[in-house]
Amino acid sequence: MHTPVRDVVGIGFGPSNLALAVALEEEHGGADAVFFEKQPAFGWHRGMLIDGATMQVHFLKDLVSLRNPASTYSFLAYLHARGRLVDFVNHKTMYPTRLEFHDYLEWAAAAFEDRVRYGTEVVALRPHDDETLEVVVRRGDELETHLTRNVVIGAGLEPVLPEGVQAGERIWHTEDLLTRLAERGDWDPRRIVVVGAGQSAAEAVEYLHRTFTRAEVCAVFARYGYSPADDSSFANRIFDPEAVDHYYAAPGDVKRMLFEYSRNTNYSVVDLDLIDELYRRAYAEKVAGAERLRILNVSRVLDVADRGAGGARVRVAFLPTGEVADLDADAVVYATGYRERDPFDLLGEAGAHCRSGPDGRPVVERDYRIAAEPGPEWGVYLQGATEHSHGIASSLLSMTAVRTGEIVRSMARRSARVTPGV
Repeated sequence: MHTPVRDVVGIGFGPSNLALAVALEEEHGGADAVFFEKQPAFGWHRGMLIDGATMQVHFLKDLVSLRNPASTYSFLAYLHARGRLVDFVNHKTMYPTRLEFHDYLEWAAAAFEDRVRYGTEVVALRPHDDETLEVVVRRGDELETHLTRNVVIGAGLEPVLPEGVQAGERIWHTEDLLTRLAERGDWDPRRIVVVGAGQSAAEAVEYLHRTFTRAEVCAVFARYGYSPADDSSFANRIFDPEAVDHYYAAPGDVKRMLFEYSRNTNYSVVDLDLIDELYRRAYAEKVAGAERLRILNVSRVLDVADRGAGGARVRVAFLPTGEVADLDADAVVYATGYRERDPFDLLGEAGAHCRSGPDGRPVVERDYRIAAEPGPEWGVYLQGATEHSHGIASSLLSMTAVRTGEIVRSMARRSARVTPGV
């Protein structure tokens, strides 16, 4: 039986590959594309959709606007469709809540349900011939094989816990915060420990302190205080599309310098308004003589033991003196970030035809295609895992609209070269 050859197979269907689906429709309407997503339905960091938490990017940095301001899939088009455009304008904000932005993403994703296979995992990727790849997927107990000229990996990030720490009944990553809380129903904790100093940590501390009004919430981090994110106008130019060109062309030492200079725009930093709110609460409780919000700064968790129904035991060291204290907690929440998934874990047999650098990471062309050895004409593109080659902004939401447009145009150019007259 003849297996049709698709133009594009997308691995994952989060915001990046959703934006790709839109770009394909708007710039390459005849493309035959399918996306495989492990989740049973569209979802983006559902465990941190805290009410009141806002996006850290301007609403115009949505799925499409920086690529196509006239798109019918823009955040403004969504507001119009929902009957809230005037209300949003009157709100005088550039930063919607995370809940609203997630609703926007779901609204856009609904238009592509016929091209997405939810509950389906890609388990193998291997060359079929010089022009096509075999993509093997598992849905339930069944395996299917698809042929494609291009694969776009948008598998997202994976949560990170410190070495030796395992998630359990009482030890969670912020990725699962709201899910874990929902499982507990009318929970009445006495103490919750939050580990970390970034935006997710501060949001978790604020939410837990606001929600569980009888609980002590302990924030543990090695810094002296939460550090504000640099979202000033000039600093934000690191998220300009042309900044990717500059970073990509720069020598290695300049890349490292630019990355370090820009860390405080995105890593282990917190919105200043949230910092001020937490400080206000801590100070008000100190005045009242009833401190539920405890900031254990310049401190580090030495050990944590999950005791199941008995809670967790957390050993914390105050770094200047080495003094150690044991805390009994009903839960320990780690806000210790995420890491990029190694593309070679997904590439399988196709990885043998892809080039890697001295650090073992893939060599990525400017158009986000992994450089292949001479011979193969198929393409594997990355949406993520490109910080080393394209810079700090390359895989963030800020760059999504522009990046997906570049990928679509790259695939079109290569298709025309391989098949003259197309």
